[in-house]
Amino acid sequence: MKDSRTKIHSFFFSIALAGLTMAALSASWLIGRYPPPTTFSELIPTGNPSVKDASFWKTTCAGAQCFLCPFKCFLPEGTRGRCRVRINSSGRLRTLVWSHPVSVHVDPVEKKPVFHLLPGRWIYSLATVGCNLHCQFCQNWEISQSYPEAAPRETVFPAEVKIFQAPDGTLRGSLIPEKTSLLTPKQVVEAALKTRCAAIAYTYSEPTIFYEYVFETARLAKEKGLKNVMVSAGYINSRALEQLAPYIDVYKVDLKGFDEDFYRKTVGGELRFVLKTLVELKKHGVMTEIVNLLAPTLNDDMDSIRRMARWIHENLGPDVPLFFSRFTPQYRMQNIPPTPVETLEKARRIALDEGLHYVYIGNVTGHEAENTYCPTCHRVLIQRHGYAVLQNLIDKNGRCPYDKTRIPGVWS
Repeated sequence: MKDSRTKIHSFFFSIALAGLTMAALSASWLIGRYPPPTTFSELIPTGNPSVKDASFWKTTCAGAQCFLCPFKCFLPEGTRGRCRVRINSSGRLRTLVWSHPVSVHVDPVEKKPVFHLLPGRWIYSLATVGCNLHCQFCQNWEISQSYPEAAPRETVFPAEVKIFQAPDGTLRGSLIPEKTSLLTPKQVVEAALKTRCAAIAYTYSEPTIFYEYVFETARLAKEKGLKNVMVSAGYINSRALEQLAPYIDVYKVDLKGFDEDFYRKTVGGELRFVLKTLVELKKHGVMTEIVNLLAPTLNDDMDSIRRMARWIHENLGPDVPLFFSRFTPQYRMQNIPPTPVETLEKARRIALDEGLHYVYIGNVTGHEAENTYCPTCHRVLIQRHGYAVLQNLIDKNGRCPYDKTRIPGVWS
């Protein structure tokens, strides 16, 4: 009986060994046919201008520890952070997206959405790939959840605007595009000026993860009289925020919800870090606008919305603009229906009841809650329809023309 078991065990061991041998042979053939990069320099060739030493890290435990955002990724040699764009190469943390935007456009400033900065003006907008969060409903997931090496090597960008007179006598503008593999901070600022933009927005994906690119561009933009807008989820560490704050005129924060469990499961982060960023922005004197994308069954609980509005009022003050934006099915949330307008209106009433002065509804073109109202006399000061500004009555000093109430914002 014992000999019989031994023979059976030997038989199955032989089969397993043969399987492993075949797997090894197959792997050897694949490696020989398609050799993987053996070093970082083969994956990203030496001299690639999009590779640059990163900020906010230190060497620790035979690796690199990143301190840019709350995740504080520890990266052994050759590995990347969860943002996909920061890598430990030869013991140094490097960014792979320096001066390599994948999306560059001229937008209305209202599209960000930002309502208290130069209404009706154009804003030069750009993004690289990558994000440190993984929102299940991300509307720009094609770039936010991508890798630098998957991005097109060349990007079309608006280089200047040509002004001409139309047959009806009105002046029109036409954007002149160019193609490039590298758009440096200096070139971004030059293009923004040539396209007659009033500001630059770091947007579409998550500008925190292309921090070095943002910082240098914002610094140069400030010198040339351009405004800077950070469109972000607010997932950034204190030291990095403190260094950037002097160059940012408006920090638009996507506050995804007001529940830690929702943040962990649906966003891939923690609410407490975003709230910390909002408080620090107030401390640094940076104007902040907040957007809450309301998705049915996920973050549209009215008790949670009331807690959020109350927290904003108590910690940031009543004058922080708050948007409740309509959700439409995106990315991995295709099974969730669009947000009913009634839900957005109910959320807005709650926020107004909690004492917030400027509460908007987004992604519902033509709704009266797109307008800016004076919190004292309640008259319409800025009338909007989608991204178009139909009327702006706020005077050059930022006051209501009817009762002289000061309206917070950058108006000139």
